[in-house]
Amino acid sequence: MKPSSEDLLAGLLDWVRIETHTPDVEGLNRLMDLVASQAEALGATTERFPGRDGHGDHLLVRSPWGDHSKPGILFLSHLDTVHPRGTIERDLPVHVSGERCYGPGICDMKGGAYNGLAAMRTVAANIAAGGTPPALAVSILFTSDEEVGSPTSQALIERVGGAAKYALVTEPARNGGHVVTARKGVGRFTLKVEGRPAHAGARHWQGRSAVTELAHQIIALEAMTDYDREITVNVGEIRGGTGTNVVPQFASAEIDLRVPTLAAAEEMVARITGLTPKTPDTKLTITGGMNRPPFEQSAASKALFDHAARLADEIGFELIGETTGGGSDGNFIADKVPTLDGLGPDGDDVHTLNEHIFIPSLAERMQLMVRLIETLD
Repeated sequence: MKPSSEDLLAGLLDWVRIETHTPDVEGLNRLMDLVASQAEALGATTERFPGRDGHGDHLLVRSPWGDHSKPGILFLSHLDTVHPRGTIERDLPVHVSGERCYGPGICDMKGGAYNGLAAMRTVAANIAAGGTPPALAVSILFTSDEEVGSPTSQALIERVGGAAKYALVTEPARNGGHVVTARKGVGRFTLKVEGRPAHAGARHWQGRSAVTELAHQIIALEAMTDYDREITVNVGEIRGGTGTNVVPQFASAEIDLRVPTLAAAEEMVARITGLTPKTPDTKLTITGGMNRPPFEQSAASKALFDHAARLADEIGFELIGETTGGGSDGNFIADKVPTLDGLGPDGDDVHTLNEHIFIPSLAERMQLMVRLIETLD
């Protein structure tokens, strides 16, 4: 029996009502408890990885069928959101309006994460009813820190993902239901400037303004953006100075880099880390690097997309692939394993107080996951 979108929504909202902002370890681990209990109820086995460094646990769910010693299908899902605890009471209550359901994290990405487990449950029920087990075992890795760059889950993703035959990422669909076939790589840097302090009135000439130097560097950094090459550099946060009557000794900036290829990543990292001062007697310190490598579509990933598109056509909808500038955990393994991203339900306004999903997309996207499980070999 195929669950309807309404059935799926009812289960999904149990997950959404447990708020899981990335720093909210208690909330995240409470949801991990619920996911583990639901997985074990369908016959799956679970492995818990304790959180560290202020982050929640991670959970690996293994299907009740298949040989897990051999490469199989890995679903990648994160349960953390950008919405602080209390958002559901104050600013974004769970509610339905027409074909849309609103709630914190419902689109990014609890909708897709819930659908992955629902697909496993559906296949397990089909087997119990006499159906043929799929050729490949399925695992789902639920992580707790994707929204801040996956600092405690990256190594786990690379280890588990590197042993898989296929990777399916349950991030939300894009632009009317498109899946993601490539993603830009993401770089993060901190630029610190040290100048020389001085009294702004009595001895201004003795000072060397860190803020002035930072302004020069911001202009240089922003000029590195090249839309024709799909490269963007964004200075998103700046700090500096201690008072209006002091020539500032320190200033700093946080920098975001997006690049489409590994070659562009190497070039841009060298350019950013190679910046030199424009103001005499000032010093630059630049730290950071690539947080996520580019997810370039390989021939094997293209074949995986083509297979999924044929399945979607059989189900009754068109599957379109696109490249996006945002990174995901799929970036960590797409160079090693055929990867398809954006398999979650369709929705909009993620990371905002208008975040929502389109309810009818729940069932069709979950059914696509089921068919991928049933047909990949």
